[in-house]
Amino acid sequence: MKFALINGDKAEATKGARGFCPSCGSELIARCGEVKVNHWAHKGNRNCDPWWENETDWHRSWKGKFPIDWQEVVHFDGSGEKHIADVKTESGCVLEFQHSYLNPEERRYRNAFYSKLVWVVDGARRKTDKSQFQRILDESTTVIREPLIKRVHFPDECRLLKEWNDSNALVLFDFQEEKDTEQSDLWFLFPKISSGDAYLSPFSRVKFIELHNNNKFDELVQNIILPIHKELARNKQIEHASNMHSHPN
Repeated sequence: MKFALINGDKAEATKGARGFCPSCGSELIARCGEVKVNHWAHKGNRNCDPWWENETDWHRSWKGKFPIDWQEVVHFDGSGEKHIADVKTESGCVLEFQHSYLNPEERRYRNAFYSKLVWVVDGARRKTDKSQFQRILDESTTVIREPLIKRVHFPDECRLLKEWNDSNALVLFDFQEEKDTEQSDLWFLFPKISSGDAYLSPFSRVKFIELHNNNKFDELVQNIILPIHKELARNKQIEHASNMHSHPN
């Protein structure tokens, strides 16, 4: 964890410090070494949130783009179940920064647990993911030019899309590596329309952060993303009906 509570305030880990978990209230110990980023840990090997994963510099970099009060927020559902959201904005949108592989069943459960969820997935974790993704982009079809929307015809040939294409939550892939000096775009994956296709669009990293920090991302979803998704789904239905008519057997 990045933060513990010390005298009721969020504090980052420093050598020798002790704090308390904002979720379960138990004592946390500061882990400060040279291999992993400084973090807070529960005593022993326990963790009060089974969804929590070890953090990387990539996680920390993303969290640091948002106000401290929004980072590592304990979120409750209607039944009282609780989990620690990476970032929860003032408008109630949860941002989860996913580095490691995530079991599809757990991902679906998280999608249901958080009513407004956006995933940012580390696309540079595996060595070949970036080249695979670029190849399917090169082979894709442009279906809308402004904003640019690319249709990928065989998403299962890309591991990232195979893992995330069935998500009903919003997903963005981040391919920027630590050595990169340029602020590369994210790639937005539209919620699933059909099993045989995936729809992708470049998304400004700076704009993504700015929209959330100004609580304007919901407006973008309602006014741009959802109407485009509806249009893409309608065109897919028309295409399917036309194919059925041409090949009735």
